[in-house]
Amino acid sequence: MSDTPFGFGLPPEEPENGDEGKKKDPAGGGQGSGGQSGNPFGANPFGFGGLPGMGMGGPGGADNPFAAMFGSLNPNDLGAAFQQLGQMLSYEGGPVNWDMAKQIARQVVAQGTADGTKDASVGPAEKSAVEEAVRLADLWLDQVTSLPSGANTAVAWSRAEWVEATLPAWQQLVDPVAERVGAAMGDVLPEEMQAMAGPLIGMMRSMGGAMFGQQIGQAVGALAGEVVGSTDVGLPLGPANRAALLPLNIAAFGKDLGVPSDEVRLYLALREAAHQRLFAHVPWLRAHLFGAVEGYARGITVDTSKLEEAVGQLDPTHPEQLQEALQQGMFQPEDTPQQKAALARLETALALVEGWVDAVVHEAAKSRLTSADALRETLRRRRASGGPAEQTFATLIGLELRPRRLRDAARLWASLTDARGVDGRDGLWEHPDMLPTATDLDDPDGFVHREHLDFSELDKMLGEAAKGDGPEDGDGKE
Repeated sequence: MSDTPFGFGLPPEEPENGDEGKKKDPAGGGQGSGGQSGNPFGANPFGFGGLPGMGMGGPGGADNPFAAMFGSLNPNDLGAAFQQLGQMLSYEGGPVNWDMAKQIARQVVAQGTADGTKDASVGPAEKSAVEEAVRLADLWLDQVTSLPSGANTAVAWSRAEWVEATLPAWQQLVDPVAERVGAAMGDVLPEEMQAMAGPLIGMMRSMGGAMFGQQIGQAVGALAGEVVGSTDVGLPLGPANRAALLPLNIAAFGKDLGVPSDEVRLYLALREAAHQRLFAHVPWLRAHLFGAVEGYARGITVDTSKLEEAVGQLDPTHPEQLQEALQQGMFQPEDTPQQKAALARLETALALVEGWVDAVVHEAAKSRLTSADALRETLRRRRASGGPAEQTFATLIGLELRPRRLRDAARLWASLTDARGVDGRDGLWEHPDMLPTATDLDDPDGFVHREHLDFSELDKMLGEAAKGDGPEDGDGKE
């Protein structure tokens, strides 16, 4: 678990000469972002990078947009900087300025990835290839799972289209956490002082929404340069019943694998289509996952002493001071049994989703694709090395996925297939209480061979009991 949800913790270590480049040149010379010209985010890809339209030459400009705003600005950028500041201070919406998040994500996408690849519209040939891959993937999956197809349509997205399509889901995921954090920003002053400090509180909330919006926009924009579909984080980020692949990112993913591009596309289509089946035909699953995130958000605590100190020392002409305070780790998950339970619930559910997809896709592909084993291992290692999906998820809500659990879950689902067949395995998704727990992942054999209660029979028994408690005894059953 990340100790710093939303990245508001100590920044990562700088390169060896990072301090000299950023701190020992107060005049704001061009060395402030030296060596990072290929990375629009500076040392922290999910931190607060330069605001759109602003020069990066000011003091701390690469890492601190507010310092850059009041530092040495290119005259051509001055108007854009003040316009951005106006947007921050005039924002009156929810805990996250999602308009800003969208704008920044689109701009990050437009800058291209570190390898120089620029986003591009998807052509007819690529769209046709994606549609054919998803159609074939669904045919193969029909033979290895009892869950029917969950994708009514198959689409090929550009990176910008992925941003547009997934922002509503990010909003649902992030808003509960940001709401909990943002509420504290207006509650640190004594009640009798809050009326007097109304403008200051309003400014803090506006800037807080902008800060969240900036960070989330950068994170989502960076992720758009890496993901290959709409379900890379194990959550349904795109519209329901729509299998989506990103041809540009698929080409980058398979570039150095030595695997034919059509096999790479088909294997990734299998994973996307398998996710779609699960989310379409397990009606409680989405609410279960997103509810676990909300449960986690309720346990976040705020170090009010640090926030009070930041408010007391805040100079309205230097708003970068607030950001510096935010980066000192004042937002922390509470280490309580309830918080641990919320995290465990979410981690286990995500592991079970990803493990089921891994097992089902392997069963469908192993006899048909010569590269199935290699592609499976490549994707597993991508997760184990802290891939972009896990990093972004940890940054935005303070949770890291544990790859060990994913492998354990895949083994458990495969064992269930051998012991109970496809129908017996997939039948466990009928009710959340029927699924394996974190303890079961430690002892998969014990779970596989354990007798499970038929919940349909349990529901029937409970219904009959309820009738028996009424004014007339339901004695019609023997």
